[in-house]
Amino acid sequence: MRKIIRIFDSVLAVFCCVIMAFVAYGSYTMPNEIVRYNDSVEKLSPVYSYTVSQSVSSVNYQGITTQKGSVNLLGVIPVKSVKVSTAEAPCVYVSGEVFGIKLYTDGVIVVGTQSVDTKTGKKINPAEEAGIETGDVIVSVNGVNVYSSTDVTDILNDNNGEEYVLKIKRDGRYKTFTLTPEYSLREGCYKAGMWVRDSTAGIGTITFYNEGNGTFAALGHQVNDVDTNELMPLLRGEAVSARVTKVQKGTGGATGSLWCDFESRTMGILLENTECGLYGSYSSIGDCALLYEVAAKQETQKGYAQIISTVDEGEPKAYDIEITKISYNKEDEQKDIVFRVTDEELLEKTGGIVQGMSGSPIIQNGKLIGAVTHVIVDSPEKGYAVFAETMYKKSQRLDG
Repeated sequence: MRKIIRIFDSVLAVFCCVIMAFVAYGSYTMPNEIVRYNDSVEKLSPVYSYTVSQSVSSVNYQGITTQKGSVNLLGVIPVKSVKVSTAEAPCVYVSGEVFGIKLYTDGVIVVGTQSVDTKTGKKINPAEEAGIETGDVIVSVNGVNVYSSTDVTDILNDNNGEEYVLKIKRDGRYKTFTLTPEYSLREGCYKAGMWVRDSTAGIGTITFYNEGNGTFAALGHQVNDVDTNELMPLLRGEAVSARVTKVQKGTGGATGSLWCDFESRTMGILLENTECGLYGSYSSIGDCALLYEVAAKQETQKGYAQIISTVDEGEPKAYDIEITKISYNKEDEQKDIVFRVTDEELLEKTGGIVQGMSGSPIIQNGKLIGAVTHVIVDSPEKGYAVFAETMYKKSQRLDG
């Protein structure tokens, strides 16, 4: 009898440990906020679901009801409290067309520094001596706002070694530095010892058009400076039509890319460059765009889905993929979804995901669930994506 009791106690202890492990895992991985659209499912995974209390916390001006809820293990064991918002399922025009990006910065980015050969033979880096770093954004020089690299170079190069006060934006904060140019023996003039840039260009894919406020969403990730890898602070920019002319296939360890020619038609004005995408106001909705409902993030499932991309001179086309992993609480929203390309035609054309396909919408069960953000470089048939719900929320905050 005692042996049976000991066995029972051991089994019970193991069972309790397993349950506690699932509770801890669910508390960490399940979302803290849930948006529930129309008929969206209440299951978050095969073992986790959520329930909503009857008490209404608030109703905002858009008619979105916010309530308290709970994530539960096996439908009965509480895991964590969550906020649940209930709203009408939004619809957007899903695109997948490639476009050209022309972006001008709000301020001037320092993309590098350089030492100067002085009269004494000593090499001095004036920018570095002043405390200026690569990636800093120069906002003003001696109190005069600057918007182009020409503004900065004209001011700094027109001097006889006098000091300049630079207002710098770094990590979201403003700082002031005093820069003293050094006389360059080689060039015969005073130099500040830094390289600056004010614009960039590239290509990407339109994810959707939000007809409700006249905005579009693209890329699914931010546009970074090519040298500093820092987010480009947007002053103004344009989205222009583009045509794919060539595809460089991706291979293990080498990222492929789409090659495009920019065309003259302006598709829209860029408004925001953010960590979850590039957003702007559009002049017209693309002819190939189709109306889809935006899925709540918990509707995303592992398994079959499709991406819509333009990888040749034709129109956007749907290609098969398999979603292999879903994460709700990742600090990096650009990697909420992991997938792999299974479509033989796309693999033959591109080798998988290539530069220029960022923003390609992902469709599952007749709804927009996400957008492609990055390729997994060592395995180009695999990639990451951001939830469509995240991009839609961002687009709703803009005024097109």
